[in-house]
Amino acid sequence: MPILRSALIALSRNYALRQFCERSKLGTRLNSRFIAGMKQDDALRVTEAVNRQGIAVTLDSLGESVTNEAEAHSAAEVYHQMLAAIHTEGLNANISVKLSQMGLNLSPALAELIARTLAEHASAVHNFVRIDMEDSSLTQSTLNIVRHIHSHGELHGSTGVVIQAYLYRSLADMEQLLKEGIRIRLCKGAYNEPPLVAFPRKTDVDANYLRLAKMLLNSGIYHAIATHDESIIAAIKEYARVNLISSAGFEFQMLYGVRRDLQRQLVREGYNVRVYVPFGTEWYPYFMRRLAERPANVLFLARNLLHS
Repeated sequence: MPILRSALIALSRNYALRQFCERSKLGTRLNSRFIAGMKQDDALRVTEAVNRQGIAVTLDSLGESVTNEAEAHSAAEVYHQMLAAIHTEGLNANISVKLSQMGLNLSPALAELIARTLAEHASAVHNFVRIDMEDSSLTQSTLNIVRHIHSHGELHGSTGVVIQAYLYRSLADMEQLLKEGIRIRLCKGAYNEPPLVAFPRKTDVDANYLRLAKMLLNSGIYHAIATHDESIIAAIKEYARVNLISSAGFEFQMLYGVRRDLQRQLVREGYNVRVYVPFGTEWYPYFMRRLAERPANVLFLARNLLHS
């Protein structure tokens, strides 16, 4: 499985394959399991349907590493439109944003300016912006921007961030973020990181994930536990029960199209659940990382193609 995971992550960076997949009918058939659609209206329809199941949503307009400032502002405009639509339509949803899509690789100052305008918009409509985490080369700059935006009194609580359990540095990062009262989504991590910066063994990643998750539950801040791992979910539920931590004090997060049965089960048990719903034409890198995270999805897709 580690070899397959590495191969899928490598393919996620293959430009020729990306161009073919994003423009072909076969690609559309492949992505429909994990992508809400190509357009904003598709994402809003999916959000409404998910909300009817008692599940909240975080919306991700797919795209990474813009090449100029105009592209960054154009990407941000999609999010402004989504924040406005969420407010107007009364949806239970927020937004997730990648800073490389907001121009981080061009200029950290540009990315911070754009992210701050989104946080201001979210605050004005009583909503929330989650800043996604990308590969480890962007970890520090991403945290710097989130902390800086959060430090502005009027934006306190309108922006959160993602911490990846497979990075060695995540414990220290989390301690700092918790001191500042910043909301965190904890995930395992989906990039192919070297052993110098990340735990190479799944057992070590899982152990660190649980350690960090317990810190979040103990913090008294509303955080997100992002996982489909049933053993980890069971451990979190048991830890919360033993330590009298209310299920209203945190949420489980899962990906659109993955373990829908488990999502519904958690809702029936009284837990808050939020589904990460991506949309847009630039879906290929995200799609390949989802396959790499859970290689069993490759078999699922193959079976569906054979029987379609």
